[in-house]
Amino acid sequence: MVEGWLLSMIGHSLNDFFSINDAQPDADGFIEAVLLPLAETVVYPNMVTPLMLEREADIAAVGEAQIRRETVIGVLMRGNEIAAPTAENLYTLGTEMALGRLMHLPDGGTSVLAQGRRRVQIVEFLQTSPYIRVRARPIAEDVSETREVAALMRATLSLFQKCVELSPQLPEEAYVYALNIEHPGWLADMVSSTLDLPLTERQRLLETTDPVERLRRVSSLLGRELEMLELEESIQSQVRREVDRNQREMFLREQMRVIQHELGEADIFQQELDELRQRIEQKEMTPEAKDKALKELARLTMIPPMAPEVGIIRTYLDWLLDLPWVTQSEDNLDLAHAARVLDAEHYGLIKAKERILEHMAVRQLAGEAMKTPILCFVGPPGTGKTSLGKSIAQALGREFVRVSLGGVHDEAEIRGHRRTYIGALPGRIIQTMRKVGTINPVFMLDEIDKLGVDFHGDPAAALLEVLDPEQNHAFSDHYLDVSYDLSHVFFITTANYLDPIPPALLDRMEVIEFPGYVEDEKVSIARHFLIPRQLKQHGLGDSGVHFEEEAIRLICREYTYEAGVRNLEREIGKVCRKLARRVAEGKRATKRITAEKLTKFLGPPLFLPWLREESDEVGVATGLAWTEAGGDIMAIEVTLMPGKGNLLLTGQLGDVMQESAQAALSYTRSQARQLGIDPEEFDRVDIHVHLPEGAIPKDGPSAGITLATAMISALTQRKVRRDVAMTGEITLRGRVLPVGGVREKVLTAHRAGVRQVLLPKRNEKDLVEIPKRVLRGLDVQLVSHMDEVLAYALLPPDATGAAGAGHVSKLPRNDNGE
Repeated sequence: MVEGWLLSMIGHSLNDFFSINDAQPDADGFIEAVLLPLAETVVYPNMVTPLMLEREADIAAVGEAQIRRETVIGVLMRGNEIAAPTAENLYTLGTEMALGRLMHLPDGGTSVLAQGRRRVQIVEFLQTSPYIRVRARPIAEDVSETREVAALMRATLSLFQKCVELSPQLPEEAYVYALNIEHPGWLADMVSSTLDLPLTERQRLLETTDPVERLRRVSSLLGRELEMLELEESIQSQVRREVDRNQREMFLREQMRVIQHELGEADIFQQELDELRQRIEQKEMTPEAKDKALKELARLTMIPPMAPEVGIIRTYLDWLLDLPWVTQSEDNLDLAHAARVLDAEHYGLIKAKERILEHMAVRQLAGEAMKTPILCFVGPPGTGKTSLGKSIAQALGREFVRVSLGGVHDEAEIRGHRRTYIGALPGRIIQTMRKVGTINPVFMLDEIDKLGVDFHGDPAAALLEVLDPEQNHAFSDHYLDVSYDLSHVFFITTANYLDPIPPALLDRMEVIEFPGYVEDEKVSIARHFLIPRQLKQHGLGDSGVHFEEEAIRLICREYTYEAGVRNLEREIGKVCRKLARRVAEGKRATKRITAEKLTKFLGPPLFLPWLREESDEVGVATGLAWTEAGGDIMAIEVTLMPGKGNLLLTGQLGDVMQESAQAALSYTRSQARQLGIDPEEFDRVDIHVHLPEGAIPKDGPSAGITLATAMISALTQRKVRRDVAMTGEITLRGRVLPVGGVREKVLTAHRAGVRQVLLPKRNEKDLVEIPKRVLRGLDVQLVSHMDEVLAYALLPPDATGAAGAGHVSKLPRNDNGE
C-alpha cells in the first residue's frame, strides 16, 4: 500500500485529474452514487489507490460515472471469488471515491486511479443491474484539538518513525508527509495504508468512525509491527555476522591455498580425498554401502577442509571402509578334526558337542543354503560355556569374538547412536565385526540374561533383529544407516538362567543346557585339564607334582561348593602357588599331594558335607533342592506346640514355598481320618515348619511332598526313614507333580550317601540324563500320589498302636478340655 501515501502526497496536484465534485446530499442528507465492489482493496479517505477492474459490470459502472462526472462508492466484498456481488456479499460501510481516467494495460487489463473522499454508510440499494447504484449517508469526522489528542498523534508519529527506519519498504518521505498531517483521522488513515494488514483489519479500521479511537487502534498496530521489525532486524544482523564470518574464513582459506601452491607444498586435503576415493573403489562392499560412501565423499569435497563436518564424515567413511563386507574365513568341515578339538579341550558336554558336529555335517552337505543357527548355552557358572565357544571357533577354523552383555541397559549399545549426536559410534555388534575382520566369526554374546532395561530403551528388543536368521541379513545400525549382513555369523549366547530372557528373544535361540558336573566328572576334568594347566602356569610343569585322586575328591567335597569347576581350579592354583614359593626359596617341596596334606595348603575345610540323621526321627524329612551351584540336600523340620491351629514358617522361605507348605497342610487336614489323626487336634496345636540355614533364601514348589511328609510324621508320630530323600510338587488332592533339576538333585543324593530317592512319576524321562553308575548305587522310586510317598518314607506305627495319638494326644489340656 505504499502507492497510497505516495499518491496522496501528490493528490493536491491531481485536482485536475480528479476534476469531479463530491456528490451533493439531498434534503435528508443522503447521496446517490454508483457502487464499485472491491475484491482485495480498502480505500481510505484522502488516499489515492490504483484499482484493477476485471468484471464487465465494474467497467460499465466506472464508465457511466465518468460520463456523468459523478463520484462512486467503493465497498469491500466479503469474499474474493464472488462473480455477481449482492447486498449480502458486501460490507455496509465504504468510501466515496473520485475516479480518474480509465487506463488499458498491455496485458489486456483495465486500471483506474481512485482518490478517497469520505466515509459513507450504505442505507439502500437502488439498482442492481447492469451495475449497482445505492443510496448512502456521508459520515462526518469532527474532533476537538485537546492535549490528549496531540499526545496520541505525537506517540503515533514516534512509532511510525521507528518503523520507517527499520522497514526497507518505507522511504523516509513517508514519515515527512505524516509530520505535515494535522488531523488525527487523516493520520490514522495514512499510516493504515502503509501497514501490511489483513483485509478484515483494514475494513475494521475503515468502520471505526471515531478518529481518536481509530488512531489508538493504529498506534497499537504500529507497536506490534515495530516488535516484528526489531526481531527481523536482530535475526538479519545475526545472519549478516555469520555470513561475514564465513566469507572471511573462506577468504583466508583461499589465501592459504594460494600460498601453499606458491610455496610448492602439496594440497594435503586433496591428497586425502584422492586416497579415500581410491580406497572406496578398491574396497569390496555391498552396492548400497558403496553408494553411501561415494555420496559422503562427494559431500566432503564440497566442504572447506577446516569445517567441523569434515571430521564427522571422515570418521564415518573410515568405519565403512574398515568393516568386512564380503571377507570371510574358510570353514574347516572335517568332522573328525572337530571332534578331536572339542574332546581335547572339554570333558563331557555331550549334547553341545553333538549339536556342533551336526551343524558341520549339514553345512558340508547343504553349503550356503543352510541358515546359521543361534545357540544358547544355559547352565551354572563354571561349566565351560564360554570356553566351549572358543573351541567351536577353533574346530571350524573361524575367528572368535566375545561381547559381554552383563549390565548393558542402553539400546544404543546394540544399535549405535545416530550421527547427529556428538561422538556418535556404532553399536557393539558393528564395532566387534570391524575388529574381527571377517563376516563369519563365532560371535559369543555372554551373559545375555543380565541385560537391563531403563529409559534409554530395551537392549533385549534390539537383539531380536541380531539373533533372528530371518532378518539379520539386513541388520540396521543407527550409525551406519546401511544394511549389514550378519547371516554368516555363528552366534552363541550364554546364560545362567532362562527366566530373565524375554520370550520373544528366547524363541529365536536353540537352548542347550549345561548341567552341573558330578564328582567323578570333576575329578576327571581336574586330572586331565585343570592340574596340567595350573602346573604350567605356575612354572611347575616339569617338577613331577602329582595330585592323588583322594585329594582331588576332598577338594571337590570340602573346599568347593559349585556345579562347575571354576573354584576347583582356583583351589588347585592355590596349592600350586604354595609349592612354587617353596621351590623359588630353594626349599624342599612336596611332589605328592595327598588328602592328609590339603589342610596344610588350603587350611580348614570351607564346606562340611551333609550328614544324614544318625537315627530315624519324627517330623524330620530330607528334601532335594536345585540351586545355581547345582543340587543340594535340604532338611525340613516340623514340630508341634500348644496353640490355636496356626502355621509358622521360618528359614527365609519364598512365596512359592510358603504356598507349598499351605497346600501340604490342607492335604494333611483333608486326609486326617485316613492318616489316623484326630481332626480336632489341628485346632489345639500350632505347627512350626523350619528349614535350617536360614540365611539362605529358599523358594520353589519342589519341596511340597517333603513338607507334607514331615507334617504327617509329626502329627502321627511315625518316624521318617533317614536314608530316604525326595522331591516333588504336591496338590490338594495329594497328586505328585513333576519338578526341574532332576539330574542335579539325584547326583547330590548319590554324593550324600542317600540310599533311596523318591521322584515324581512324570520325571521318569529325566533319568536318561543321569549316569548309569549313579543309578546303580541308588534305589529310585517313581511316585504319583502322596500315599506312595508315605509308604516309602514313613516307618510303621510303634508296637503300642499309638499312631495318630502319640505326641499330639499328650499335649497338656486346659480346663475346657482344649
